[in-house]
Amino acid sequence: MDLKTPEYVPGHGLLKGKSALITAAAGAGIGFSAATRAAEEGARAIVLSDIHPGRLEAAVDKLKADTGLQAVYGKIANVAVEADVQALVDFAEERLDGVDVLINNAGLGTSRPLIEMEDDEWNKVIDVTLNGTMRMTRYMMKVMKARGNGGVIVNNASVLGWRAQQEQCHYAAAKAGVMALTRCAAMEAAAFNVRINAVSPSIVLHPMLRKSASEELLAELEAKEAYGRAAQAWEVANVMMFLASDYSSYMTGEIVSCSSQRA
Repeated sequence: MDLKTPEYVPGHGLLKGKSALITAAAGAGIGFSAATRAAEEGARAIVLSDIHPGRLEAAVDKLKADTGLQAVYGKIANVAVEADVQALVDFAEERLDGVDVLINNAGLGTSRPLIEMEDDEWNKVIDVTLNGTMRMTRYMMKVMKARGNGGVIVNNASVLGWRAQQEQCHYAAAKAGVMALTRCAAMEAAAFNVRINAVSPSIVLHPMLRKSASEELLAELEAKEAYGRAAQAWEVANVMMFLASDYSSYMTGEIVSCSSQRA
C-alpha cells in the first residue's frame, strides 16, 4: 500500500457506551471528523457545538445519516462567552445523561506579521483558541468533579506550540498556552479521576485553514512532512479517540504529536 494514501481505519469500539461533547464540530474539519470517529467507535450519544447555526444543523443531520447514530444533538455556543460555555455543558449533561468525553476543538487562526498585527486580532485568536479551551475545561472539570464518576478531556493543540513559523505569533502563543493548560489542569483533575490530554497536529488541510493561509504556504508546509502530504482530518481524530478511550488510562497531562514533520 502507498503510505501517502492511507486506508480509512474502521471502528474498534474504543468509546463503546460513552458520550461525547465536541466543540467547533460543524464543517469539514477535525471537529466533525472527531464526531464521526466517536460514533464509529461506539459512542452512545454525541453533542456537537458550533457558532454557525445552519452549518451545525447540517452537521447533525450528516452525522446521523453517515453513522446511523440517532442520539446526536446540536447546540450553538461561542467558547469566548462564559454564559454560552456553561449553557453548552449543562445542555450536554442533560441530553447525554452525563458527558464522558469533552473534545475541545474550537480555535481560530489568521496569518499576520507581528509588527502589522493589531491588538484586536491578537486578542481574538487568544480568546477563542486559548481562553475558550480554558473556559470549557474549567466548567467541565467542575461538573465532572461534582458528578463524581470521572471523565476525559481532550484538547486540540498544534505543533506550533513547539515550533516556529512566521506570521503565527498569536496562534502559536495560544497553542503553547493550550499545552501548558493541559499539563497543569491535568494535575488538578487527577484528584477526581478526570484525565486531560492534548493532540498536537502539524498540518491538516480543511476549509478553515485554506482561508487563513496561501496555497503556496500550504504546499511548502506539506513538503516538510515525511509523507509529503498533510494529514487527513480523521487521522488526527484517531489520536483523539485513543486519548478519549480507556487505552490511554494511565496518560494525563500529555501532549501527543500527530505529525510526520522531518527533524
